[in-house]
Amino acid sequence: MASKSNSTFSVLGSDLAIKGDIKASADLHIDGAVEGDISCASLVQGETSVVTGAIKAESARLAGTVNGSITARELVILKSAKINGDVYYDALTIEQGAQVEGRFAHRDAKAKQAAAAQPQVGKPDLQVAN
Repeated sequence: MASKSNSTFSVLGSDLAIKGDIKASADLHIDGAVEGDISCASLVQGETSVVTGAIKAESARLAGTVNGSITARELVILKSAKINGDVYYDALTIEQGAQVEGRFAHRDAKAKQAAAAQPQVGKPDLQVAN
């Protein structure tokens, strides 16, 4: 991923509690509480932060609590993190002591499962004649 020279970094402080989805083209640092889905380029979550919702990011560094699924190309789960939800990743690092309740799946496997669940177009269904 090429970095932009004019990229910005948004910070949500520990005194903030947000209810609703967050979409950011910039990098995001969250120390507060978020109840909603988060979509951003890069996410850094502080130890005091609680996110209830799905996280989608190119890269994520999680140190707080997440109640929801996580999808990231590069994911780092720090020892202070508590994750309750499924984790989809390309590259994964977990520090000793981190707590994760959920399933891990490489994003390639997730894509293959989705493709397998799709009905095959052009193949007729077999039917038994009476």
